[in-house]
Amino acid sequence: QVQLVESGGGLVQAGGSLRLSCAASGTIFRINVMGWYRQAPGKERELVATMTSSGWANYADSVKGRFTISRDNAKNTVYLQMNSLKPEDTAVYLCNAAVIRTPNSGVVIGSWGHGTQVTVSS
Repeated sequence: QVQLVESGGGLVQAGGSLRLSCAASGTIFRINVMGWYRQAPGKERELVATMTSSGWANYADSVKGRFTISRDNAKNTVYLQMNSLKPEDTAVYLCNAAVIRTPNSGVVIGSWGHGTQVTVSS
């Protein structure tokens, strides 16, 4: 299995910034895509941003221009820099990854972690 552990959440005022981190561990040969998701109370989980191993990034429209995803491939870690935070960004933020565990295996999706709570006050 591949485990993911998120950190860096907290309480911040509107307009503030936070930087989230997510480290993947387990049997990992290569991680193709790493991504951030969020789930607010009573809402479905939504994609926030993803990044390929080559550095191509994709963002949800709601966070474009405010959030930046980055990766440290050597550390199997993905980051999410969140600026100009809004109350509607309040959610549990989770990460996941599409992982190749051995050179001859297919892609597997990591096990969801507990996430990290981000609360933005108005």
